[in-house]
Amino acid sequence: MDAFLLDYSLTRGEVILEFGYLIAAVCFIIGLKLLSNPVRARKGNTFAAGGMFLAVIVTIVFHKDSTGAGIASANSIIIVVTISLGIIAGGILARKVRMTEMPQLVSFFNATGGAASALVALIEYSNPANLSPLVTLLSLVIGSIAFSGSIIAYFKLDGKVGDISFSFMKYINSLFLLVILAFVMIMLTGDYGSGMDQILVYTLLFISLIYGVLFVIPIGGADMPVVISLLNSFTGIAAALAGFIYQNQAMILGGIFVGSAGTILTVLMCRAMNRSLLNVIMGAFGGTGQSGGNEPGAQIKEITASDAAVLLSYSGKVVIVPGYGLAVAQAQHECQEMVRLLEEKGIEVRYAIHPVAGRMPGHMNVLLAEAEVPYEKLVEMDTINPELKNTDVVVVIGANDVVNPAAEEDPSSPIFGMPIIRAHEARNIIVMKRGMGLGYAAIENSLFYHEKSRMFFGNARDSIRKLIVEIKVL
Repeated sequence: MDAFLLDYSLTRGEVILEFGYLIAAVCFIIGLKLLSNPVRARKGNTFAAGGMFLAVIVTIVFHKDSTGAGIASANSIIIVVTISLGIIAGGILARKVRMTEMPQLVSFFNATGGAASALVALIEYSNPANLSPLVTLLSLVIGSIAFSGSIIAYFKLDGKVGDISFSFMKYINSLFLLVILAFVMIMLTGDYGSGMDQILVYTLLFISLIYGVLFVIPIGGADMPVVISLLNSFTGIAAALAGFIYQNQAMILGGIFVGSAGTILTVLMCRAMNRSLLNVIMGAFGGTGQSGGNEPGAQIKEITASDAAVLLSYSGKVVIVPGYGLAVAQAQHECQEMVRLLEEKGIEVRYAIHPVAGRMPGHMNVLLAEAEVPYEKLVEMDTINPELKNTDVVVVIGANDVVNPAAEEDPSSPIFGMPIIRAHEARNIIVMKRGMGLGYAAIENSLFYHEKSRMFFGNARDSIRKLIVEIKVL
């Protein structure tokens, strides 16, 4: 063993450190794989967290700098205390944040990751030992954009900031991007001395933060799931770049995994909405308040709880389309209880899941998994659509844009071309909504006026409870 260490100029501590990072990387991969299925997602989180915990521990204990010195005891204490406070804060947030607020929480986490990477780059840029100025500047820029963009996304998702879009904003954003690139080139090629370097780096930080705000603020509501995924990938890329600054394999691998997963998810979200990423970034989506193609004089038709219960109870096949309204009402448990009652009557019931239903990718999957809905009952849009023509009743609970026929029928609609769940092809449609409010794309839904549609107004939880009572007496 000693000969091996001598030949390769590695100490035992360095070997343990490298093997620790290798095991951590394996844990990250296993965790990501398990996260692909809601049933195994908790175990996946445990693996990923365990890998990160191992990486932090071996770094604190075995890391050495270029002079052979380890991490100072005072710094180790600060690291441990900070991590402990983070664990406590994270635990409190995880328990207190409602499922409807999960997209905001994800945006907040993206912001903290971007801020951490930007701060690392800001500190290390003036470090004479830093041999990666390009990587450092890219980490500063991407981390800053991820931070400010995620903060704006948080406020937009929380309803505190609306869509602010003008036709000339794409030119302003393009100008800011060119200015950022110019600053990076100037800072890489010039030799200005430490004072001017500090002015330039803080100016670049400020411009990048402004660009992050301008980049997200014009993006329409229906595109927010894509933006969340994109900002998540930015955070991962910034973390990987920060890892290159320190030559830390754990940071590099973790950042690459997050960045690549976020990028893949962004591409899938764009594909699910039939939109290019450039189209999402440069053009506002929704927010126009257009009608969505209703016929002049079209009328909505309502249905009572007893009539809806009869229609459901004497059906052979029922499909439920969950949406953000279901999450707001926290009605997933009542919904699953209603499904069990219908299945006891011999009715086939499944859930139709649109890729961008809710406010973030996978929102409905997580919501229904919380109510212990079997994963095999969650059917993706492309699989369920061909079956809807032979479905007796489609129950739309709080979904709006993802079932709007205007996406297929009205070329003037802002959502035209977006793949939807074709609820309008079913034999009967029951739409549960609190009122006739617009969806996240801010356009009216022509499905509500369809001849086969019946509106069941009220809070989703209260409405489903009424249905449960009526179904039990049939």
